[in-house]
Amino acid sequence: MTTASSHALIRLVDRNPSISGEEIASELSPPPQFEHASFESYRPDPDFASQQAALERLGEFAAVWRAQRPGGFFSRNRKPKAELPGVYLDGGFGVGKTHLLASLWHIAPGPKYFGTFIEYTALVGALGYANAVKLLAGARLICIDEFELDDPGDTMLMTRFLGELMAGGTRVAATSNTPPNALGEGRFAAADFLREIHALSANFETLRIDGLDYRRRDTEGRASTLDGDESVARTATALTERGHRVSLDGFDDLIAHLATVHPSKYVKLLADVEFIALEGVHELSDQNAALRLVAFIDRVYDAEVPIIASGLPLDQVFDADMMAGGYRKKYLRAMSRMIALTTGELPPHA
Repeated sequence: MTTASSHALIRLVDRNPSISGEEIASELSPPPQFEHASFESYRPDPDFASQQAALERLGEFAAVWRAQRPGGFFSRNRKPKAELPGVYLDGGFGVGKTHLLASLWHIAPGPKYFGTFIEYTALVGALGYANAVKLLAGARLICIDEFELDDPGDTMLMTRFLGELMAGGTRVAATSNTPPNALGEGRFAAADFLREIHALSANFETLRIDGLDYRRRDTEGRASTLDGDESVARTATALTERGHRVSLDGFDDLIAHLATVHPSKYVKLLADVEFIALEGVHELSDQNAALRLVAFIDRVYDAEVPIIASGLPLDQVFDADMMAGGYRKKYLRAMSRMIALTTGELPPHA
């Protein structure tokens, strides 16, 4: 039985969530689509030997934990060997790095944490540096997906933060985004990553993962749209009458609201939302607004919340200058995710 409140349309722009450092830490685990990720479920492309090589090397990296458990993948008479405490998965766009990172996290014993770069910097911002170090001290593994290389201040902060934790025995695994002005979504970024974390670079082993970008085939399609704002409103209302929790906002209103909410809180904007409805989607010309939309779509995709929209197909909102610039990789990722979220066909997970 549904309650009357379940029939009320939600407005994301009316939500002004707060989030504590403890709440951020409690959410530091793989997104739902990677809840069951494992080395066994990773399917290396036989045309790219580096995928199998990375899989096997990560199995060796995890051997120190596997040695404490009987049986399991890669456990046949393998002994842990002395190795660097950090591993960096260096691959192009959409080759399965996050799947492998989540698989490693699932193997490790607790305490352990998995999050994006922005979630860790938000944790430090919420708790303060010393308290954040204290909270995560003693972690067996910290996984950082999409280590941002485009903010020198945040990069230096995270380098210092990880240095203190690694000195206490914490192991770290990371992937990274392609930095600005590094055109090409398939570009490898190991040199940039190691340069930016120079104080820790000697502690990281790089595992290169070649392969085809599965998202290329997704960006050949188009995000689905409904014919006009009235159609979006009718669909949203019909869904609420069936007991679903649906948000309905104007595209401009949502974009403006995202500027008032720290990206670490976007996940709480989506709390209990089952469908997102957007009216009047159009092309963006402000890059800051576009990057906030990318961060929001990442959280929507992680939460697997479908989008219903009118106006311009969502995958066409980034203008030509943006697509030719240094954030091309981020925009392509968002485009493929918006196609999946509006068509109901989630692509394989990277």
